[in-house]
Parts: sequence; C-alpha cells; structure tokens
Amino acid sequence: MADEREPPPLMDEDEKDTTEQSPPEEKAPEADQEVSLNDDDDKDDLFSDPPLLETSPAVDEKPEGETEDSSASASGDGGGGVLDDVPIEKEPPKEEKKEEPKKDEAEEEEQESGDTYDMEITITDPQKVGDGMGAYMRYTVITKTTDPAFKSSDMSVPRRFSDFLGLHQKLVAYHTTKGHIVPPVPEKSVVGMTKVKMGKGQDESNSLEFVEKRRAALERFLNRSAAHPKIRANQDFKEFLEKEELPKASNTAALSGAGMMRAFNKVMDSASKVVSKMNESDQWFEEKTQQIDNLDQQLKKLHTSVENMVNHRRELSNATAIFAKSAAMLGNAEEHTALSRAISQLAETEEEIEQLQSSQAATDFYVLSELLKDYIGLIASVREAFREREKAFHNWQHAQTTLAKKREQEAKLKTTGKTEKLPQVQQEITDWEEKVEKGQREFEAISKTIRREVNRFETNRVQDFRSVIIKYLETLMEKQQKLIQHWEAFLPEAKAIA
Repeated sequence: MADEREPPPLMDEDEKDTTEQSPPEEKAPEADQEVSLNDDDDKDDLFSDPPLLETSPAVDEKPEGETEDSSASASGDGGGGVLDDVPIEKEPPKEEKKEEPKKDEAEEEEQESGDTYDMEITITDPQKVGDGMGAYMRYTVITKTTDPAFKSSDMSVPRRFSDFLGLHQKLVAYHTTKGHIVPPVPEKSVVGMTKVKMGKGQDESNSLEFVEKRRAALERFLNRSAAHPKIRANQDFKEFLEKEELPKASNTAALSGAGMMRAFNKVMDSASKVVSKMNESDQWFEEKTQQIDNLDQQLKKLHTSVENMVNHRRELSNATAIFAKSAAMLGNAEEHTALSRAISQLAETEEEIEQLQSSQAATDFYVLSELLKDYIGLIASVREAFREREKAFHNWQHAQTTLAKKREQEAKLKTTGKTEKLPQVQQEITDWEEKVEKGQREFEAISKTIRREVNRFETNRVQDFRSVIIKYLETLMEKQQKLIQHWEAFLPEAKAIA
C-alpha cells in the first residue's frame, strides 16, 4: 500500500516544475487542440505523448529552451519517429548553401556573355596600295563605342591585312592558354592576293569579289572579338582600334619561316595528343568533345552543300543572262508584231530574273555560307582551348610524377644514411609540391573557364543561326515574290499573241 501511494507526490512535483518552467507549454496544448479538431488521430497522439516526456528525469534537468524543444517534438506521432524527422527538416538550408556557388557561376556567365557597353566596328574603303607584287590592300576600320575604356567613342584607323593577322596571333597567344575562345581570322591566300595584285579584265572582277569576301570576314572577326569582354579589354585589341599607326606585323607571311614553324608545331601537337591522350574523368568534357566533333563534321558537310548551291545559282544566273540576250535578238528579228513584242518582253523578264538569281546567290554566300565557315573556324578555336586544358593536365601530372620520384629519392637517402644530399632533395620536394599545387590550380581554372566559354559559344551559336535563318528565309521569300510578280506581268503579253 505504501508503494501505491508514492506516485501522487511525484506527479505533484512534476506539475510544480512544469508551472515554474515556462507558460508556453500550457499554451502549446491549446494550439494543438485547435489543430486537432480537424484530425482525431493527431488529438490522441498530442495528449498521450507529453505525460511520457514529463515523467522522464532528463526533461526536468534540461533548461527552458530544451523543454520547449521537447514539447514541440511531443506533438509528433511518436518519440522515435519525431527524432528521425528533425534532421530531415534541417537539410534544406544545406542545399541552399550548395546552390550559392551555382548562382555565382550563373552570374559570372551572364557577365561573360552580356555586354554593358555597345561597340560596332565596320571595315570600309578597301584600297590597293602600290603596284606589282609589292602591292597590298589597306582597309579603314571605323569603331563606334560607348565603352569609356577607349580613348574616343568614334575612331577611324587604316589597317592592312598583316595587321589583322598580327592581332590574331597576339590574342591567341594570350587568351587561348587561359581557355578563352578566340574568333577566327580569314586565312592568308597567296592565289587570291596574286589575282588582286596582277589581275586585269575578268581577273579584276574576280579580285574585287575576293577583296569583298575578305573585308566582310575581317569585319566579323573584329565584331566577334569585341563582343567578348575579356578580348575587348585586351591592350593589343584596344591599340589596334585606337592607334593611327602600328608596328609592322612580323611572321605573318604565308610562306615565311615562322609560318612553316607554326604549321610544324600544329602537327607536333596533334601527334603528341595521339601519343599522350588525356584520360578524361569529367563526363561534361567527354560529352562536349564528342558533341563538338559531330558538330564540326555536320557543319563541314552543310558548308560544302551550300557552296555547291551558290555555284549552281551563279551558273543559273549566267545561263539566264545568255538566254535573255538571245531572246532579245530574236525579238528584234521577228516580223510578227505581237510575237516580237512578247519575245522582247520575255527577254526583259529574264533579265530581271537574272538579277534576282545573282542577288540570291550573293545572299546564299554572305549570309549562310560564311556563317557556316565562321563556325567551323570557331570550333577549331574551341578545340585549341581543349588542347590547352590537356596541356595543363599533363603539366600537373608531370609535376606529380616528379614529386613522387623526389620523395622516393628522399626515402632512399634516409635508409642508406647519405644525408649530405638530403637538404637539397628536401628543397626540391618543396619546390615540386608548389608546382603540383600550381598545376592543379591552373588545370581547375582553365577547366572552369572553358565551361563558361563553351556555354557562351552555344548560346551565341543558337542566336546567330536563328537570326541568319530568319534573314535568309525572308530574303528568299522576297525574291520568290518578285519572281512571281515578273511572270504575272509577262503573262498578259503572252496571251495577247494572236
């Protein structure tokens, strides 16, 4: 009987403790009761769990803050289940912390791809300077910009083709090693420039076409370079647009010793890539490499098809012009008045159609074909950036291998007791440890840069192809509508023949 009378005083002490601790525990059940009106199962759990927690001595010994936590946990479906749910509720803040660097990278990509200042570069007035084989073409580069980093908002400087090649070499030497994609510059053509220097008559018209192609390609090269924030901030690029005169570019001749050396170095780099191919562990780079290779193949095939279409339109335009002349001569010789007038009208219509076909051939080339050619060159620049990443990886691996050998050498010296060379080897180990860390930093940095550059390349590629396809279709529809108008205008003349 004595044992049965002991629990009441214990419950009285617990009630006193609960009243002395904090009033929120008394309010918590009231709130729970209001919620439990909609759920009978929760009501039983809410009122059954608190007595179990109140009778535990551990709860009485905890401070006020922890008793509030215990009362909050008591509102669950059970002690063990509630404790399991608590850490799960605390996981979302950790996920937010992981997303923070992703937001930073997205902001960096926006800063890389977006331009806060406007810049428009046009190349005009190509002029032939000099005579004979010593002649060269000089262009006027006009720049309009709102970027305060440049000395003026409106600049105009004369440049020759070798200046463009020299600028491209400097940009590649500085930016490609950092993982940036440098836009391509038109290749030097010995045959094309020979026609420009020595061309006469028909060759002169061909040389003018060559000069116009090169002018347009150089203009696209400068505008793509200016659209890249890092390249636009390059000092060599700024001087190219600002300075009235530049030092004569060296080693830019197509058949110079430096040109042959560059070609030899490219062959050696390709050979070394085959021999010491990087074991790619990053799935993103592996997928992008395959994607770039496939894109390059398809663009080259499409470029060949478009070139064939351009040649076909030009041949059709020439054939139409010949047909128009023959029809005009026939119309003049025809004695029947109505028939003569209809044939003459047909000749005039064919002349108009010949102009449309010639214009469409030019659109096919300058709008569509040149875009494909530019992106084939850009893909080559992407591959150059990938090769620089492989070089950084091999340098890092070489440093790790050398460091391992130095440590083995240190261990052998310690085991053999030859301590006279030990300080030198230890210093070399320290140096190579720094090289390993530097190599790792450089590899990670160029990998991060290439990721941003490729994403920027993909974004620009989609935008460029979208705008070009729309422009191409609009011009094609315009030409077809004019073609229909010409034939509709000729039809009454044909019907009037009696």
